[in-house]
Amino acid sequence: MQANPSGISMQSETSVERGAQALLGEAAPLDGSRFRVLADEIPALISSTAASGEVESVNARVLEYYGASLEQLRNWQKSNFVHPDELSEVIAAWQHSMVTGEPYDIEHRSRRFDGVYRWFHVRAQPLRDAEGQIVRWCYVHVDIDERKRAELVSLGEKKLLEMVASGVELSEVLKALCHLLGSVADGCCSGVLLLDRSHTRIKLAVAPALPDSYNRALEGLSVSLEHGPCGMAATLKKQVIVADVAAETRFDTEGWPALAREYGIRSCWSTPVLSRAGETLGTFAVYQRSPGVPSAHHNALMQQLTQVAAIAIERSRSEEALKRGQAVLAEAEVISATGSFSLEPTSGLHWWSDQTYRIFGVEPGTPLSLDLVRARCHPDDLDVMNQCLEYAQRGESHATELRLQLPDGTIKYVQLGGHAYVGTVDGSSEFVGAVRDVTERRQSEAALNKARSELAHAARVTSLGMLTASIAHELNQPLSGIMTNAGTGLRMLSGSTPNVDGALETTRRTLRDAQRAADVIARLRALFGGKTSTTEVLDLNQVAREVLALLRIELQQGRVVLRTQLAEPIHAIRGDRVQLQQVVLNLLQNAIAAMSGISERPRQLLVRTDNQADQVCLQVCDVGIGIDETRLEELFDAFYTTKSDGMGIGLSVSRAIIENHRGHLWACSNEGPGATFAFSIPIHL
Repeated sequence: MQANPSGISMQSETSVERGAQALLGEAAPLDGSRFRVLADEIPALISSTAASGEVESVNARVLEYYGASLEQLRNWQKSNFVHPDELSEVIAAWQHSMVTGEPYDIEHRSRRFDGVYRWFHVRAQPLRDAEGQIVRWCYVHVDIDERKRAELVSLGEKKLLEMVASGVELSEVLKALCHLLGSVADGCCSGVLLLDRSHTRIKLAVAPALPDSYNRALEGLSVSLEHGPCGMAATLKKQVIVADVAAETRFDTEGWPALAREYGIRSCWSTPVLSRAGETLGTFAVYQRSPGVPSAHHNALMQQLTQVAAIAIERSRSEEALKRGQAVLAEAEVISATGSFSLEPTSGLHWWSDQTYRIFGVEPGTPLSLDLVRARCHPDDLDVMNQCLEYAQRGESHATELRLQLPDGTIKYVQLGGHAYVGTVDGSSEFVGAVRDVTERRQSEAALNKARSELAHAARVTSLGMLTASIAHELNQPLSGIMTNAGTGLRMLSGSTPNVDGALETTRRTLRDAQRAADVIARLRALFGGKTSTTEVLDLNQVAREVLALLRIELQQGRVVLRTQLAEPIHAIRGDRVQLQQVVLNLLQNAIAAMSGISERPRQLLVRTDNQADQVCLQVCDVGIGIDETRLEELFDAFYTTKSDGMGIGLSVSRAIIENHRGHLWACSNEGPGATFAFSIPIHL
């Protein structure tokens, strides 16, 4: 790796070949003095062999480079002059040339006198006599170490990046990176220490040229200035050079220095591996078994490979974060019973999450199509589904609720919603949405509503019984008095001598008892009319919104299209919130019931409020079966009903409540289908 360590003049390979060609072009035998004069002038290793291949002569540069005698060089096949990894290939190529007479051309590493191997490009041409017989081979060894190692680094870097791009496990990429440094930096080995996400401990140690026990000893250690060159480099975010472990005094002698000495490490050059944001990801350390400092080439090589390590680690962490995010999202979707999906309007491509597949009862991976979506929709909600798909294909935001019907007959209630999303990379647009399974909630709500209905019915029956018992109890005594007085008066008048004065007195007592009975009725009416209710200043719009929120599910089940026209601002009124909510609730439920049998037209319901002089008015307009104009007033009579299962007290109670608020409740037929029920209440001044 050092520039011209043997003292050989380094010229271009082409210029060396031109000089050598002048020498190799001599077909006549060369005596020793003439060969040395010519060969020593060429800045390369020059040698000459007999036709049989035995080394005859070498120039001074050969002896200088190898530090060996001519006799030793003649035994090159059994020595360590050629790197062991290439020796068999070199021998095979040389034997081929000896047999065929073809030129010899190969690249391999040759061992220098100090044990360092350098790359050479070795070429040989045969010299022939006048009859064309080979009389000699002349060899030119051109030092290409810097170029060759640069090529190896470039090829190695390319391979490493390919490994990163193809998703090879990070530890394998880091091992390959360490092997690459070892192949281009003689006498060196390397390791990568990967930090955990807290940047306080070593998560992974990879040093393939060192025993696994060394790596295991480092894993889990805390990172600090005192814990070796790697800990210091990671903390300071700059390179730390330990030229001689034995002489190092900056670290805890019982920590890393002792570990390094145990494994024969005499010097360590540690470089921090930083992310693009400047975050410390780990360190890249180069080890030597002899003291020393990095050369300029070493530093350039470490910088290059450190950048590759940063790319590999960041890519691995990004993939881990993506997988972790996907796993968390999938688990969250399962917990919340919510799936996600996307639709690309232009191409029609679909994507569903696994939870969406589960909600629709489709095997994950099944090819998606709009027909598949429609096939899973409940027949009664198919129009709603088609409208949702049209919104999605147009990229319009929407939200709705509908039913799915699976092949086994299972009914699911789902909420659908989404909006258009424009990608930040290529600017493409797609519709992104979510689907939530609300079947369990709907079933719970249905059960709750049924329980409420049954409880309300029981409460009405109980209240009616209590009212009847109360009336009977309160009226029993005055009625008994009236009957007694009437009988007494009758006897007094029917005698032979009518007792007029006594009859008058009994008549007076009869009137007294009758008044007592009237007072009982008045008290019961006051109680029934809710005169003890609590009043407050109210916003009628807010009262209506609260009731509509309660009826959301009932409206959806009845496939009712709700429209509201609420005057803003609305005048304030004074009244009992609960009682007024009861009135609005009764009017809305009646309207929904009136449209339940309608199928030839949309079931539309309008709730409207407006200010009218000193009154605030609320109207509920439906498109149902309408009302009989001849029996309009009977609608508000107690126990009058047009429903097969009705009790006939809702409208009578509602009118009593409104009148108790000094207002008025009425009904009328619409110009088109249906009817309108409305009430007005004086504004609060």
